[in-house]
Amino acid sequence: MKIQRIAAFIENGLGGNPAGVVLLDALPKNEDMQKVAAEVGYSETVFAAPDGESWTTRYFSPESEVPFCGHATIALGAVLAKEHGAGRYQLSLSEGDIDVTASMENGQSQSTLSSRPTHSEPVGETVIDEALDLFGYKRDDLDPVLPARRINAGAAHLFFALKSREQLARMHYDLAAGRAFMQRHGLVTVVFVWRESEDLFHARNAFASGGVLEDPATGAAAAAIAGMLRDEGLTGRTELTILQGADMGRPSRINVQFTAPIGSPVFVGGTSSEIEDQS
Repeated sequence: MKIQRIAAFIENGLGGNPAGVVLLDALPKNEDMQKVAAEVGYSETVFAAPDGESWTTRYFSPESEVPFCGHATIALGAVLAKEHGAGRYQLSLSEGDIDVTASMENGQSQSTLSSRPTHSEPVGETVIDEALDLFGYKRDDLDPVLPARRINAGAAHLFFALKSREQLARMHYDLAAGRAFMQRHGLVTVVFVWRESEDLFHARNAFASGGVLEDPATGAAAAAIAGMLRDEGLTGRTELTILQGADMGRPSRINVQFTAPIGSPVFVGGTSSEIEDQS
């Protein structure tokens, strides 16, 4: 089994979120994919096999399968373009279909995914208090303009906006307690953001549900954030940039575009690079 290692959403040739990418003639059993993902050790490894006009695609963290992963999809697009040529690839996920368009531009791999439809909903007060206590925040730390929400563009996330970049930088939590919280509430990640301007956000994503303390770039959450902002009338823009990973020493840039219809898919794009073999 050939495992390709790709950093997705790199910023100026650096950082990004590592993903394992495995192309196969047919997907193996779930337990075999789970074992490989655990051995690779990245936040996600994506497995894909051709099926007619589409690619059957599954994502695994070191501890569990996840329904959708943005950065692994961007990495998958880079590998598909390298091995099968630039173009648009339809992906059949466990909970629906998406697509990724990939090409080489100026010697770099560029991929853009189209997410699942978006939706969001308010969060109960007890869940908000539980989350803030877990991550060491108070109600006064929250941006009153952007309410806490449960957001989804193919995977469920809990969203909070903070008042300052300094507050974002001090995010911390216990991994085991975070895993229990996310599993209890059916969440893939908990995302905190600081909005620098109307179309520029800084983000941090806790991914304890998958056994990972933090993700340096989270395309699935980026799509869900943009969908929520649009669907609830909280932005007048159709493009956003989300910067993530700086607090981990892995700066990442996620480019997001979307159209007006409520609930419609969001387009998430970024640059990828191969990770050199460290063996």
